[in-house]
Formats: sequence, C-alpha cells, structure tokens
Amino acid sequence: MAFESKLPTLGNSIFSQMSQLAAEQQAINLSQGFPDFSPDNYLLQRLAYHSQHGANQYAPMPGILPLRQQISKLVTRCYRRSVDPDHQITVTSGATEALFVAIQAIVRPGDEVIVFDPAYDSYAPAVKLAGGSTLHLSLLAPDFKVNWQQVAAAINPKTKLIIVNSPHNPSATVFNDDDWQALQALVCQHGLYCLSDEVYEHMVFDGAPRLSAHCYPALAERSFIVSSFGKTFHVTGWKLGYCVAPPVLSAEFRKIHQYVTFSSFTPAQHAIADTLAMQPEQVSGLATFYQQKRDQFVTGLTHSRLQLLPSAATYFQLADYGAISNLPDVEFCRWLTIEHKVAAIPLSVFYQKPTGARLIRFCFAKTPVTLNQAAEVLCQL
Repeated sequence: MAFESKLPTLGNSIFSQMSQLAAEQQAINLSQGFPDFSPDNYLLQRLAYHSQHGANQYAPMPGILPLRQQISKLVTRCYRRSVDPDHQITVTSGATEALFVAIQAIVRPGDEVIVFDPAYDSYAPAVKLAGGSTLHLSLLAPDFKVNWQQVAAAINPKTKLIIVNSPHNPSATVFNDDDWQALQALVCQHGLYCLSDEVYEHMVFDGAPRLSAHCYPALAERSFIVSSFGKTFHVTGWKLGYCVAPPVLSAEFRKIHQYVTFSSFTPAQHAIADTLAMQPEQVSGLATFYQQKRDQFVTGLTHSRLQLLPSAATYFQLADYGAISNLPDVEFCRWLTIEHKVAAIPLSVFYQKPTGARLIRFCFAKTPVTLNQAAEVLCQL
C-alpha cells in the first residue's frame, strides 16, 4: 500500500538506539538520560497510598488542584513570581507532551521557529507537524554561547516562536542574565513567543544563580515555561511534567492538551503534591545531589584521554574523544558500546548540520558504583 509519511526522514531516536545497543551488549548505559537508582521512599509510599485509596481514575484535565497549588508555591519560592494555579498551570504527561502541545498551540502553517542546535530532538518534528518550519542556529563548543546579534538578524516576518533550553541538554551550559535580557528584548520588540524548556532547572551547580524565564516579567508574559517532575524526582517513567503560561496562552494550551492525553497519571500527581508539601528539600537539595555525582565522575576520569568540557548544570557531561579516535561520533559511540561496554550519545545527532566535532555526551545520573565502573573502563581507552 502506498503511504506518504508526514515525517519521512525520522526513525527511532538515537536515545532508543543506544539504549537498545547497550542492553544487547550488556554495557554500562551512560547514554539515555535516566537514573539507575530508585526515587525517595516517601514518594513511593505516597504513590502506593493514593493508588490504594481510590486515586486511580481521571484527574481533572489541568491537573489536580493540590498539585497545581504546590507548583505555584514552588515557582514563588524559586523565582519570586506569583502564578495562578487555576489559569496558568497545566499538568502534563511529561515535559515532552508539554513541549508538543505548546508548539501546536502557537505555530501555524507557514510560521518559522528559531531553534538552537544542539537541540533536543522533539522540537523540529513537532514544529513540522504544526505546519511550520525550523531555523537552526548552531552553538559551538566549548562554550555553546548564543550570538544574539545573529538571532536578531535571523528574525523575519515569518518568525513566530523562539525555543530555548536552559539549563541546556546536551551542553550542560546555562543562560546568564545577559542572555535572558537579550531574549526578552527580541521577543518583545518583534511580538514573538518563547517556549522555554527548563526541565533541568533545579540542577545548577557551583552556587551559580538559578535563572529562568519566570524571572523576566515581560518575557514570561509571552512564554510557555515547561518543567519536569520526572527529572526532579528521579521518576522519568512516570511521565509527569507541567507548563506555566499566562492565562490566554494556557487556555489555548489546554484546548490541545485535552485531546492529546486529557489528564495525567493520577496517583503520581497526588504523591508529588504530598512530597512538594512535606519534603521540599528534595527539590532544594537536587543541585548538591547531582553536583556530587558530577564531581565523582569527573574525578574518576582524571587520568583518561578524554577532554572534559565544563558541566555547569543538568546531569550530563560532554567529552572530546579526539585524542583516542578519529572515528565520527556515531561510529565511535557504537565502537565504545560494543568493544568496551560503555554507552554514550554522539553530539552530532543534536544538530541539523553536524559540526564535525568529536564530542560525546555521558549521563551521570547513576549510582556511585556505576560511575566508578564506567570511569575505570574509560580511563583504559
């Protein structure tokens, strides 16, 4: 049967491919970004409690009110911004759903969306499905800084949306105040919208300020701000996130959300609401938790031939393998997984036009044992 695909160039994501290869090879999986340890017992106990006490049917479409109220308090606590639980917060089935819904809500056929490469792989397909196109601006190692003059020059009458990601996956960099101010100025000057992917917001290291689109009022009024409970509470399999947007944008967002998932994992919403209320330190202590893992992994690689780039946030570490091999990064990652039983992600897959850099991404959201085992192997390369 003849069939024309709407996304003809897409297959399985590199994350699925590398995790599958790691499983086949029984390799240490530092590729896909998920923890190999359990979440906090209190959270699991609250999940069991609510699932055993009737919270197993549809949640309200925007999310249960206690969770939206706790999100509002969290935003105030972290960013000193007041957001209305009823009209500005929507709970979603993971941050990826929130990103997709926001794009469908704002992008029309013919619209152009500015994306910064290296970029998370869900952005461009969602824009294409909405009838828009993406304009990719490349950020280069080692600092992956945005050239805001280049951005200003790229804006044209078709430009509708700018997608930003800070803290940034995969580069582990963060926007500073100048970046946010420049973004705000361009969005307001040209009447654009912003989609701010902030799923690693609570993992900023070395005492650096934790900045967000929430901190810039004029920008926030034209933004969808997306966050992830899966990342924050080590429960990526629960697929629970949320989107904060001004009432007009939230109303449009919810029109689409109700026909994508309608509502999200009910007992988990209750469990996370309880945890935010009773154990806020699980959020406030997350940066220290992951900074210790970063430091352990970096220390373990002191005597390796890998050149490590700074990791200022997230739970990712980039490494230049140029002193080890001349293989292209995709081939190198396959070789590393098959021959040495450690899986990583090639950086080129995050670019529309690969730069030729020999960089790979490791995930250090792993137990100390896993990190030590991986470092021991990598130091032998």
